[in-house]
Amino acid sequence: MASNRHLGRIVAMQTLYEHDFRGGDTSTLELSPILQRNLDEFRSSIDDTNFVEDVVDGVHGHQEAIDGIIGPAAPEWPVDQIAKIDKIILRIGVYELMIKRDVPPKVAINEAVELAKTFGGENSSKFINGVLGTIYRNSDFYEPEEEPPAQPAKQT
Repeated sequence: MASNRHLGRIVAMQTLYEHDFRGGDTSTLELSPILQRNLDEFRSSIDDTNFVEDVVDGVHGHQEAIDGIIGPAAPEWPVDQIAKIDKIILRIGVYELMIKRDVPPKVAINEAVELAKTFGGENSSKFINGVLGTIYRNSDFYEPEEEPPAQPAKQT
């Protein structure tokens, strides 16, 4: 299931990237034909197409709110200046981390980092990890990992 969801995220990323690259919200380009074409291509490998549709529709439907979350976490990189592929990966990560919240935060961040390693530039994974980590640490549901208990000092 995990690898199936990873492939689902790749298909969602491809769909959102193509939509953004070809004009996205600034044109009359519709998202659903792109999504259907991509789903048709990978249908035999993806059991849960609803997951892909949810990610695409969720990111697209919450894009303004997601971009509003990304902005303060990357103040030296305005959202419209972030590389397109990194921006799409960040949007997927923020959607899963802050809006959908059906996977643990570490999973949402790790999946976005893995997408960045595969599809982004040389420093994309570090950038995405830093931005999503900042967003998570500033969230209301952030739970720092428990520190291991201190070892008692050996008595001699």
